[in-house]
Amino acid sequence: MRLEGREWRALVTTARLGGERFRVIRPERVPGHAVLHDDLVGKQLSVDKTAAAETAIAWWLAAHSPRSLVWLPLRSSPASCGSDPGARRLDLVLLHHSLHFPASRWKDVRSRLAEPKPHKVTMPPGALPDFDRPDHDRRWHREFRDVLRWTVAADTLFVVGSRLAFELEGWKLRRLAEEGPADLATRPEAHVCAEIELGRWRHRPDDCLELHVECCNRHW
Repeated sequence: MRLEGREWRALVTTARLGGERFRVIRPERVPGHAVLHDDLVGKQLSVDKTAAAETAIAWWLAAHSPRSLVWLPLRSSPASCGSDPGARRLDLVLLHHSLHFPASRWKDVRSRLAEPKPHKVTMPPGALPDFDRPDHDRRWHREFRDVLRWTVAADTLFVVGSRLAFELEGWKLRRLAEEGPADLATRPEAHVCAEIELGRWRHRPDDCLELHVECCNRHW
């Protein structure tokens, strides 16, 4: 399944908080099979093939929409695949670092959202490209700044970074969405996943997190 040309139907809304106005983009419909929950060592996101594609498109959109928060309201998903019944479920918000949005304000923004308007996002050619080895090697230099950051607030995992930071990890989501169906068709018992690295693994391990995105083959 190629993501190029695939459409994602979304809703665009805004919220005013004090003298500021925030633009929020979310799916038109909550993904039917997508669950994000706390794991012992990180965060676990279980998806079916539709949710895998929508997550990859949302990831690309966040990289290219520096004035918007891209919100996936996964707590309201009816899915249970891959979820520990006792684990806390989370929403996911992706945003460009230039927005300088404090996660502590998200609960207030979320409660003040205006009537949304329909919007259609089309995945362009060449989105979330593979990166060659030199691009990945640059990430280990202490002065390298294009790193995804994360925090949790109001039952929401926030992933924040530059366009390059999102793209350095986003190709994994694109590959998962495009190649996962074929992998599971030939090996239904296989564990098919993408491991998204958040933070500086070498220099600041205490600030690091792995977002483990796995295909739930019960709904694939």
